[in-house]
Amino acid sequence: MAELAIIGGTGLTTLKNLEIRKREVMRTPYGEPSGPLVHGRLCDKDVVFLPRHGHGHTIPPHMVNFRANIWALKETGVDRVIAVAAVGGIEPGLKPPMLAIPDQIIDYTWSRKHTYFESNLSQVTHIDFTHPYSESLRRLLIDAAEKLGIAFVDHGTYGATQGPRLETAAEIDRLERDGCTMVGMTGMPEAALARELALDYACCAVVANRAAGRGEDDGEISLEAIDANLSQGMETVRHLLETAIPALDSLTNDCNSL
Repeated sequence: MAELAIIGGTGLTTLKNLEIRKREVMRTPYGEPSGPLVHGRLCDKDVVFLPRHGHGHTIPPHMVNFRANIWALKETGVDRVIAVAAVGGIEPGLKPPMLAIPDQIIDYTWSRKHTYFESNLSQVTHIDFTHPYSESLRRLLIDAAEKLGIAFVDHGTYGATQGPRLETAAEIDRLERDGCTMVGMTGMPEAALARELALDYACCAVVANRAAGRGEDDGEISLEAIDANLSQGMETVRHLLETAIPALDSLTNDCNSL
């Protein structure tokens, strides 16, 4: 049984050192996941990899079947998920291509299927979401980043927007007033669905660009620059995962102790 699932975001469609054992097409009560689950070995650990946007990066953020993705990972038997995501940096210190390990999230998305608890219930079900990310998994990533000596921020608030367009400068001003330090399009409902299924979940965010109105020249965001930053940032993520994964055995499961 795999010990960990990794959800790859924009720029992380493969794991170079993953020794692939099989690919599994999953069916769920919520439809099909973004693609087949890739089972393999990474750093002598069994892992499952799923590219959030599909193997050809064809699924836009607002069309990702988050419920199917998280359900499928749970069905494989994993109890931990590390999600990799590209973000824009709002806080002055968040510059590309550095990494961030957020500890809070604010949801600005709409119309997405955001819960498993919506019909055929014996009672109304609520989950505690005070701390949306697993602290033990966050610490695993933070310790690995410190060991590698890479540029990263060990906290932050992820503002999850609808997409697929990028935000206006005024919208980023609003997010900053709300306390967001970074902005992305896939953080929710992914994190909440993982909590509903009692999966420990943490995010490794790659700063792909400065958010709208936060660049040095305050001009338009360059998609070419985003691609270049992601290429460099995702290489750092691969090193981070290879450093973090061997330490999995030392963790306790946060959700299982709730």
